[in-house]
Amino acid sequence: MIQKERYQKLIAYFEENMPNPETELQYKNPYELLVAVILSAQCTDKRVNIVTPGLFKRFPNAASLSRSDSEEVFDYIKSISYPNNKAKHLVGMAKILTEEFENQVPDTIDELTKMPGVGRKTANVIASVIHNQPTMAVDTHVFRVSHRLGLVPLKAKTPLLVEKELVKHFDETVIPRAHHWLILHGRYTCLARSPKCGECGLTEICKSYPKILKEGISKVDGKLPSIN
Repeated sequence: MIQKERYQKLIAYFEENMPNPETELQYKNPYELLVAVILSAQCTDKRVNIVTPGLFKRFPNAASLSRSDSEEVFDYIKSISYPNNKAKHLVGMAKILTEEFENQVPDTIDELTKMPGVGRKTANVIASVIHNQPTMAVDTHVFRVSHRLGLVPLKAKTPLLVEKELVKHFDETVIPRAHHWLILHGRYTCLARSPKCGECGLTEICKSYPKILKEGISKVDGKLPSIN
């Protein structure tokens, strides 16, 4: 199967089975999504959604958050992974958002990554979800699924290389949805340790599926790049 056909079949499958995918992070405005995405690094969306209601009640906007300090913010997010660093990042982000961007979440990767806690992955999420730009955020799910399915070559050993490959092959109009397709597929079907191949509708195009049946997932993943 040529690569173009693999992408075409993947898009057709998800357009039928998941036509309108969305982030599972709960938010009401761009500021809240930015905070939630920063908190979600190496943490589940479920845990973030438990924490953010109280956080947003206390800090409903960037201005109120900017006037706080990391010690106070820590009390609201202490059940999140790496709460000390994230508390500092949130306060720093809020100050820059207030002072440099007039409380408006910027729409360029360069501007977004000026803020503490906002790396390329976070910036891509914001640009895609809020501003509907053709950016592809690569987290562990996207990285894993892209390699297992064969959407990217083994030589794509970093998130940035995977991002470039995916952006090259997906049409710009599809990229915002494709980001969610790959994340949700990795979160609920193509699991890290025990992929649910029997429930997967993509085995026909999956490069790893025959090898998983023959060798097992541990040997297959042992040959793939990892960012874990």
